[in-house]
Amino acid sequence: MKRSLFLLFSLGSILLGTSCRTDSQPANTSVKTVMDDAVTRLYQTLKPEQLDTISQSYVLGFLTEAEKKVLATQYLTFEVDVPVTVSLMRHQDQKVLPFWLENSGFKKTDLVVKNEEYTYEVWQKAFDAGKIELGINGFDKHRPVYFISIGPQKPGEPIRISRVFPAAQTLDTLRIGAFTYHDWSDLTLTEVPEPLRGQTLFQTIRGRAREAHLVGAFRKTATPSSDQPDQILLTWSGDPTSTMDVQWRTAATVSEGLVQYWQTGTTDTLSKTAMAFRMEDRLLQNDRFANRFTARLSGLKAGGSYGYRVGSKSGNWSEPASFTTQSAKPDGFSFIWFGDTHKSPDWGSLARKTLARHPEIAFYSIAGDLVSTGLHRNEWDELWQYSGGIFRQKPLLPIPGNHDSQDGLGAWMYQEMFSLPKNGPQSKDVPAEQTYAFTYQNALFLMIDATSPIEIQTAWIREQLANSKADWKFAFFHFPPYNFEEDYKDIRREWCSLFDNYHVDMVMSGHVHYYQRTKPMFAEKPVSSPAQGTIYTISIGIPSEHEVWPDEPYAQVRFKNGPLYQHLKIDGKTLVYKSFDKDGKLKDELKIVK
Repeated sequence: MKRSLFLLFSLGSILLGTSCRTDSQPANTSVKTVMDDAVTRLYQTLKPEQLDTISQSYVLGFLTEAEKKVLATQYLTFEVDVPVTVSLMRHQDQKVLPFWLENSGFKKTDLVVKNEEYTYEVWQKAFDAGKIELGINGFDKHRPVYFISIGPQKPGEPIRISRVFPAAQTLDTLRIGAFTYHDWSDLTLTEVPEPLRGQTLFQTIRGRAREAHLVGAFRKTATPSSDQPDQILLTWSGDPTSTMDVQWRTAATVSEGLVQYWQTGTTDTLSKTAMAFRMEDRLLQNDRFANRFTARLSGLKAGGSYGYRVGSKSGNWSEPASFTTQSAKPDGFSFIWFGDTHKSPDWGSLARKTLARHPEIAFYSIAGDLVSTGLHRNEWDELWQYSGGIFRQKPLLPIPGNHDSQDGLGAWMYQEMFSLPKNGPQSKDVPAEQTYAFTYQNALFLMIDATSPIEIQTAWIREQLANSKADWKFAFFHFPPYNFEEDYKDIRREWCSLFDNYHVDMVMSGHVHYYQRTKPMFAEKPVSSPAQGTIYTISIGIPSEHEVWPDEPYAQVRFKNGPLYQHLKIDGKTLVYKSFDKDGKLKDELKIVK
């Protein structure tokens, strides 16, 4: 498992949203447009069972010549001002060559490029000055996609590169130690032939393998959308004393959404119109489009109990449910958080029991990796199915993990699933609602997207901590600063130093699939009491087991396996932390009194 370096590459829109293009690429010639049309025709032409038999040869016979030309030329384009040689590094284990590679004049060489995981064969072609057009990685979803370098045909001649598509494509120098995949910055080149060293490297993203994915691509959901509202979810994006956000799903044919709500014990029913987002997963053959609705309720009474239902005036309504807003009085509260859930039925069984055991909780949180492939909507369907409706009664305030932001394409589907505070760092590199903060009674919660760049978020974290008067301070982010599997020294340097300075009480993480509570830590060393340092916790919401189990000198309590969940109760300046297994057995407990 590698920590991703997030790059907002506009590829989510290329894959599933509005095409991102330059003036040199009209919308009607984009790879996305071709693939959208091809998938639509495949659904019209083939039976569901035939979709699983598609091969590259079938696809090439199915597409028009004009469509194949787009796929052979519009995946990566740029212009150069001098004659160049393009070297294309293709993973040697990819079973089927990209259909355009040989036909366009690329020749396989004896050169080899390697990183710590993969070996790439080098294909080359000479180009005159002008526009260079390259094709798709293939119709399979081969994640180690090709990457290229360019060098001048005349040694030492400088090259001016312009009009690059996609516009956010980044360039580096081809050398040992460079990385090629922006979602895998720890994977660096270990072998680069001398003739290629120093050339301009076009870095890329593994998620680009999805752009033309057709072979073995089609999926189904066990719970397709319908005209009946489902997947009802509570969150909040504003003040938890007076607001609540309600979200749900219907079929795309349901165009309007409404929440009816009332204070418990009264007959005065209010209504709030919802906004609809048409979510597409084009390879989800039995539910390609669905509508997700969001309604933001405001003007609620602090500590109020409300009933509500969702639906539409002309359609169906859900069964009534209820929620409670934060009390205006400092009368204490509790919450539950999970480590990685990965849309697991085992986690779902555990999660459903938590609400019966702890009906008083104010909210839930998940410390990332809610699903395993964040761009597959069927996995989100499983998450909501297995949770059994607990989030229609208690709000969910999550953070994304690397699996929710799959293959460097960003977490746009995660973003559309949740309505969360938009008070995070004001940076284009940190998407709204993925890093945010909220205060609940006397506790500050920093919800941080560790899949976004680390350093960019440091100033925001400092500002939140410096301006908070909360008695308790918590930070949630996916990658654990203290664990035996991966070294997150950048997080310790940038964020943990702030936790030391402003005394963050606890940090909650996941990712490494085991449980740990550290000793109080200050300046990366254990200290004697929670008053002197920060306690770092890791948990796991699914079954797990670790064969390798080295000592960790900073650990106070550890368990190899899960699933587990954590319940925290805050009463004034007293905190009681407990971790339970799936049967409700207490596994770990800590009490802090300030």
